This record gives sequence, C-alpha cells and structure tokens, in this order.
Amino acid sequence: MALYQLQLENQSRPAFGRHDGPPLVRRSPCIVQTEYGPALAEVLESRNFVESSLPPGQILPVIRPATEEDAKRRQRHRQIEREALIFCRDQVRTLRLEMKVVLVHMLFDESRLLFVFTAENRVDFRELVRILAHQYHLRIEMRQVGVRDETKLLGGFGHCGRPLCCSAHLSQFYPITIRMAKDKGLSLNPSKISGRCGRLMCCLRYECPKGKKGPQAAAPEE
Repeated sequence: MALYQLQLENQSRPAFGRHDGPPLVRRSPCIVQTEYGPALAEVLESRNFVESSLPPGQILPVIRPATEEDAKRRQRHRQIEREALIFCRDQVRTLRLEMKVVLVHMLFDESRLLFVFTAENRVDFRELVRILAHQYHLRIEMRQVGVRDETKLLGGFGHCGRPLCCSAHLSQFYPITIRMAKDKGLSLNPSKISGRCGRLMCCLRYECPKGKKGPQAAAPEE
C-alpha cells in the first residue's frame, strides 16, 4: 500500500491517494474515487512519509492506473464541456438570467454534467436545467459559488507575479479586513489591495498578529 500526491482536473491544489496495487509511475494517469465519483488524475510523486499527518478523509482511493481508452474518453468529455459552456451561456442570455457560467465539468462515469456559476442573487434556473437536460440527456447539476471560489477554480497570477494563493496552497478562505492593510501601512487604493476576484487580497492576512486574524478583530470585508 503506497501513498501518492496526485493532481486532479479542475483542482488547483494537489490531492493524496492510496493505491494497493503495483507502484504507480510518476506522471502517469490514474483513476481515483472522489466524493462526486471516479475522476482522472495524474501521479506527481510518492509521498509515504506524510501519511501519518493526513486525516483519513483526505486520502482518496486509487481505483486503477488509467488506460489509453480512459484518456480518449476524457478528451471526448472536454469537447462536450467546451460545447456545453458555450451553449449554456447562450441560453442564459436568451432567458435573461442574472448569472455567470464559470465552467462545465462532466463526471468521468458520465452520470452528471456539472455547471458552476456565480450570481449576485438567487436565480430561478429551472427552465435552464430543462433545456440542458433535453440537449445532453444527462443529469444536470447547477452549483453556485462566490467570486473568490471562481478565481480559485480558474487560477491566475497575483500582483506579486506568483500563482494566486487561493489556487496554489490555501485550503480555505479566511475573513480579510481593511484593518489588515492599514496595520501594514499599505495604500488603501482598491487596485493595490484587491485580488483578481475583486475582494481584498488573501495575503493581507499573512504576518498579522495572531489575535487580529479572527473575524472578531474587525468587521469582515463584505
């Protein structure tokens, strides 16, 4: 039984998987079981030495190494996802829905087509779901996320020139306050202290005194 660090599609941070069979080759594809179903992943490297520090729920079972047929299947899924993204955005405009479709993902077992979107308010997308289900003959799942989650999914680079913290290493979002920028003596110009998501940069929290990091220290940014 070996532990590996894996890179899943549509996830910025690496995951960990356990495999009971023969050793997996570095940079080889494999199929893992996630909470949403089977998914294609890439083996980054062996990580047996960190197993004791990981909660059991964070280790994904590796079902098997991926085959060439699996790679072709995922390539076919990507084409469907690209077409579904364009089609869904067209339907959103036609129905005049106040929402932004961020990405589309087809589960590896082809049981569902997931549409991720952002919206300022609650959206009645029942008619949109009916249109999508009729178009693709699959179970349709709509998932609303915030603008910070959108940026984490899409990735990018910050003002520092490095990959965004949310997509590179942060496991969760923390409250960020304008007080954190003031305490560092930074300019309060929104363009200087806002990230790609339009919210205050996550790195403003770094190096803050421990007592000032919690939400009770000051009012949150939103």
